[in-house]
Amino acid sequence: MTFIKKTILAVSILMTVCGQAQQRLKKSNSPKKSGYSITPVNIQNVKVTDAFWLPIIKKVQEKTIEYAIHKCEEEGRMDNFLIAGGKMEGTVKGQMPFDDTDVYKIIEGASNTLISEPNPKLEILLDSLISIVKIGQEKDGYLTTWRTINPAKPPAPWVPVIEGKRWESLQISHELYNSGHLIEAAVVHYEATGKKNFLDIALKNADMLVRTFGDRADQVHGVPGHQIVETGLVKLYQVTNNKAYLNLAKYFLDNRGNPKNHTLYGAYSQDDIPVIQQKEAVGHAVRAVYMYAGMTDIAALENDAAYGNAVNHLWTNMVNKKTYITGGIGAKHDGEAFGENYELPNLTAYNETCAAIGNVYWNHRLHNISGNSDYFDVIERSLYNGLISGLSLDGKKFFYPNALESDGVYKFNRGECTRQSWFDCSCCPTNLIRFIPSIPGLIYSKSKDVLYVNLYTSNTAKITLDKTNLEIAQQTNYPWDGKVALTVSPKKESEFTIKLRIPSWARNQVLPGDLYTYATTSTAKTTVTINGKAFAYQEDKGYITITRKWKKGEKIVLDFPMEVKQVVTNAKVEGNKGKVALEYGPIVYAIEEADNATNFDAITIGANDTFKVKKEENLLEGVNTIQTQKLKAIPYYSWSNRGVGKMKVWIDYKE
Repeated sequence: MTFIKKTILAVSILMTVCGQAQQRLKKSNSPKKSGYSITPVNIQNVKVTDAFWLPIIKKVQEKTIEYAIHKCEEEGRMDNFLIAGGKMEGTVKGQMPFDDTDVYKIIEGASNTLISEPNPKLEILLDSLISIVKIGQEKDGYLTTWRTINPAKPPAPWVPVIEGKRWESLQISHELYNSGHLIEAAVVHYEATGKKNFLDIALKNADMLVRTFGDRADQVHGVPGHQIVETGLVKLYQVTNNKAYLNLAKYFLDNRGNPKNHTLYGAYSQDDIPVIQQKEAVGHAVRAVYMYAGMTDIAALENDAAYGNAVNHLWTNMVNKKTYITGGIGAKHDGEAFGENYELPNLTAYNETCAAIGNVYWNHRLHNISGNSDYFDVIERSLYNGLISGLSLDGKKFFYPNALESDGVYKFNRGECTRQSWFDCSCCPTNLIRFIPSIPGLIYSKSKDVLYVNLYTSNTAKITLDKTNLEIAQQTNYPWDGKVALTVSPKKESEFTIKLRIPSWARNQVLPGDLYTYATTSTAKTTVTINGKAFAYQEDKGYITITRKWKKGEKIVLDFPMEVKQVVTNAKVEGNKGKVALEYGPIVYAIEEADNATNFDAITIGANDTFKVKKEENLLEGVNTIQTQKLKAIPYYSWSNRGVGKMKVWIDYKE
């Protein structure tokens, strides 16, 4: 059955589905329960006009979403919901027990698109997809289509069947992972549209989870193998104020590493010791950062010091010893996992795209607790380098792992040494769809009468502080240029505080800690003017703080001095000894065979090399290149868009 036919079927039952939806909530303009002292400015109030980010966001909205729906149709993702609901005959399609989540993530990304810009046709399409999802849900709220279709035959041979019962293989069945993505997507869709058709599906599923899991003798004792249901339940609590959802999220986290609750899954699933005792980032990297995000939610909402201490230890370990220069995490292909401390290979680096996305979600929460710019330094490094590298310039090819070196032979990308058009396990393409349209929500945060400017990108925003309504506009050519102009326009003259983040690279710091350092210390300083007059500032947690009475149309100009910088690694990272990497602003650079065909293997960087930065509008959709007499380097994120070839980030250094 084609997707068009399915859409017709869906629309024909849509009124019935919506009519049956329980009227549990009324959409309100009041702020949802956050628990965090700092909250993001909603993407509905931020209009990006940027020459760098707007084309990437539009590409996902206009090309990647449509492409992914087509691929999901080809591989039977929508069929599974119809088969599970008895509207179509057949056996389960696809090869993964979490294929349902591809549909949820597409809905979430498309819903974020609706938040930023209304689109009636897209909204109708989402209603159709949601009605198809509804068909696959069992009467009590359970929703994992492969198990409903035939519990004796999971789509993946590595999912064990004991008696064919629900939850019997929680370590690997992904039933709770499916619920997590369902809930996350439904909350975003509700916030985008005010409609409850998807939210009610999620509420029904979550209510079933609350009844099913717990400490009572008649409940299932266990935790998810792959985390994300925890953050989904927290978001549902924030929307509904139903404490049962928050309590279940905490139950799942509290019981990891508890052998009295279940047979432990081990360090791979962060289930070897209780979460509040964990101090080292181990195991499957995506599972880890999703769990750490959930732990941070509990630390904030429950004011839980033990959870707060744990996430601080875990973050320090990850950033100081296990993070790539591109912001990527997860060194090992085996288990898609973190390596040992300082184990950061380049050719065999894993750096799953989903892990980069999860790391942004986690660091955003940490910033919302602390207001410390360190977390946005990690976010910015990931965004501009090891995250968007996962998507090709045409929006239709993807990296699952993101290596820092390629010999043109080793097929690091699940059987290829360049981006692929899709994967049997397609979590990364649909996670990019889910995440990229939400990027405007990272730019600003607020707390009482304080506005945080976290990222620099051309935009206009309408913001409500406790005592002030204001508009703010940014104009910049960042990341290619370090000059940023901001216009501040309160509705009426008002006193409030603006905090402007100084990126770590402009403070002579690659990342917090000593994993990476710049070979030389720059003496150039960030300058600030207000209405044309120099402003003397003191840094506070990496921010410039300006408190004053603001009038309409006042102008702030920031100038972050950009220069080519050489990065060296802590000597404990064996593979990078005697090598340097190049950066310009927030961008990490790589040399690619396409630009250095005659001498690629012999390229070195020397003490007397002179670097030239050149803007090339017709190369890779317009980039700054770094050039010497011996090499030409391009932004790392843009590599492998011109065919298969060699690439490396770390380059031999010769005195």
